[in-house]
Amino acid sequence: MIPFNKPPVVGTELEYMKQAMESGKLCGDGNFTKKCEKWLEEQFHCHKTLLTPSCTASLEMAAILLDIKPGDEVIMPSFTFVSTSNAFVLRGATIVFVDIRPDTMNIDETKIEAAITNKTRAIVPVHYAGVACEMDTIMAIAKRHNLFVIEDAAQGVMSTYKGKALGTIGHIGCYSFHETKNYSSGGEGGATLINDPDLINRAEVIREKGTNRSQFFRGQVDKYTWRDIGSSYLMSDLQAAYLWAQLEEAEKINERRLAFWQIYYDALTPLAEKGLLALPIVPEGLEHNAHMFYIKLKDIEQRTAFNDYMKEHGVLTVFHYVSLHTSPAGMKFGRFDGEDIFTTQESERLVRLPMFYNMTEEEQQTVIGHIRDFFA
Repeated sequence: MIPFNKPPVVGTELEYMKQAMESGKLCGDGNFTKKCEKWLEEQFHCHKTLLTPSCTASLEMAAILLDIKPGDEVIMPSFTFVSTSNAFVLRGATIVFVDIRPDTMNIDETKIEAAITNKTRAIVPVHYAGVACEMDTIMAIAKRHNLFVIEDAAQGVMSTYKGKALGTIGHIGCYSFHETKNYSSGGEGGATLINDPDLINRAEVIREKGTNRSQFFRGQVDKYTWRDIGSSYLMSDLQAAYLWAQLEEAEKINERRLAFWQIYYDALTPLAEKGLLALPIVPEGLEHNAHMFYIKLKDIEQRTAFNDYMKEHGVLTVFHYVSLHTSPAGMKFGRFDGEDIFTTQESERLVRLPMFYNMTEEEQQTVIGHIRDFFA
């Protein structure tokens, strides 16, 4: 069976993890944590980056940092992972879902303003498949209405919008280093990017269980105390060691994934030209990171038949999110503003193909061959 995903391995992970173990410090903010955070800050021109146990933790940390409270409303797409919503629901917020664009599967920026009320506090664009949302428009809306923007850039590491790294455009950005992402910290992991300097000090306190421990270790205070609410949002240095191996090879990983993406695109273009399937779209001015390669079929029935066919022939292809506003929790904790024209329809057509760093060219050609056979 050709799997949908395998965690990326570059070969130096064990050596760096061994170094971390021998250092005598495996908890957060060790040597490898500092290396990774510095790399991310310099690579993406971010004011402050803080490694976290997951992107879920980063989103939760962002919700605390922005003082999201019961009665507040947060606007986001329904086509996203549950953590995007959960982070704000945990603070008591109501989620306001708006429709997506069928070309990128991202939030439709033209639908956001109509969903704003006097209770709205934040907008959460989700950069699906590492392809950027229309951030200039979103940031302009946020500025007009005095709202915060939290970028869910879980899938967007190494992608850019008009030359700016995803995760660095809003007030806060959230990355994922889960094993399904382009770069992994050994299974789980994430990062919070603080793009508003005024938020940095409190972000450090929240991440350190509500204490000023970070300032203490920098010698800025003579003892650390409980200062605010917070939680344990530090990645272990053992995981950071794994991640450091991957970040050292970030360009190599990115280039290989982009090459796989392009091979899929070129090979499947003839089927798209015949109207048998639809290919992903990357708008002009955006650089994506080949986080995934998806195709869209006619409807959910054809998608189910396609996935069954591929599995029978030894290839695992998978659908993605079920629209959150249709779920029991989505109906309890949120509402859909406007009309669901594309969210459900497009999500039911989409299927993701196997693509991962350590995939072989032979495996990819096998996948392509079976896709062609399905439509023959």
